Amino acid sequence: MPEGNNTVRKCPSMRVGMGYDIHRMVPGRRLLLGGVAIEAPAGLEGHSDADVVFHATADALLGAAALGDIGEHFPDTDPEWKGADSALMLRKVLELIAEHGYVVQNIDINIIAQQPRLGSKKTLIKENIARVLGLDLAGVGVKAKTKEQLGPVGAGEAIEATAVVLIALA
Repeated sequence: MPEGNNTVRKCPSMRVGMGYDIHRMVPGRRLLLGGVAIEAPAGLEGHSDADVVFHATADALLGAAALGDIGEHFPDTDPEWKGADSALMLRKVLELIAEHGYVVQNIDINIIAQQPRLGSKKTLIKENIARVLGLDLAGVGVKAKTKEQLGPVGAGEAIEATAVVLIALA
């Protein structure tokens, strides 16, 4: 923009958001990834069900719409969200972005875990994410990676997820 021009540009009709989440692995908890129960000796610790996939997805959607982050909308100090199903949180985020005129176009997710191996579960996770977001399977990418035994994720102490989403005005 030329110097001195105070014109504010309108937000584009298509917007991208990125989300990230990590939770510590602890015995005695059920492991949920993208709403799918995964057989494992430990699950993820958190105020809700600690589903890092749905949390990263919610943050990506909120970021794309410039509506804050998951901690602002679902604080871990609120007893309403204690043990909550993260799919419910994600549906509430979808309602919020819809109120602002946006719909999800597609999403790409990375799940980073040393253990358990997720190759055989990726299709189930993809199908569940598509169902919750109301997307065709072609609009959902799910990849599973390891940390090559580096850091807390590589040591099996945590699982993390990243999500990139494209939203557009309806």
